[in-house]
Amino acid sequence: MTTLPFKHTHPYKPFLLSQATKLIVGTLPPPRFTTGDLKPQDVDFCYGSCNGQLWPILDRIFQLGLTYETTDEAVQQRKQFLIKNKIGVCDIVESADREKIDASDIGMQNVVLRDLVGYLQKYPNIDTLLFTGGNSKNGPEYFFRRQLKEYNLKLDVVSDDVPRIHHLELPITPSTTSVRGQSRTIKTVSLTAPSGAANRAVGSLQAYKQMKQKNPAFNTLDFRVLQYREFF
Repeated sequence: MTTLPFKHTHPYKPFLLSQATKLIVGTLPPPRFTTGDLKPQDVDFCYGSCNGQLWPILDRIFQLGLTYETTDEAVQQRKQFLIKNKIGVCDIVESADREKIDASDIGMQNVVLRDLVGYLQKYPNIDTLLFTGGNSKNGPEYFFRRQLKEYNLKLDVVSDDVPRIHHLELPITPSTTSVRGQSRTIKTVSLTAPSGAANRAVGSLQAYKQMKQKNPAFNTLDFRVLQYREFF
């Protein structure tokens, strides 16, 4: 008997699109967020996995004093932070099939994308996309580039160092207004992924090696805090 693939659907709708100036863009949370089988230290919200590092990074940068548990209080803490700082969340993947039930991007098949370009056209307040990963296959930047081709658009390189920075010249549609003319510039930043799986990649970066050599106690979370602080 053939085993049917696991239908991995995103459990959360895009958050705060109408007010945000920056959007955090990833792919999908771990499959247990789709099935609802959360661990006690998971938070039932975007990037709420107890194995993820996005909220610990932001906690360090902004001294938020977050709780890490499956409670409404933990969810509200994160929402209030995002609202206060006009940061939205819009992961680019709506759903995917998986033969193996895990959280790897590379394992996603038959991927259905959210229309991120359409959201950018609809909400002219958004000027920055913060990708939680780079252009490796099935990463958020990878999918965004694929989507841009459908719109005959492309990213222009600003900086090819990690984190890579690009600009997108997005045409102004009739439904939006802007004082900048016929297009507006969207900045994209491909941050080092806030996952344990990316630690090996961090360890291979020359910048990380230099900091580690100066301070043996320096770790991959410290490195991400320094990197993320500039863009959040």
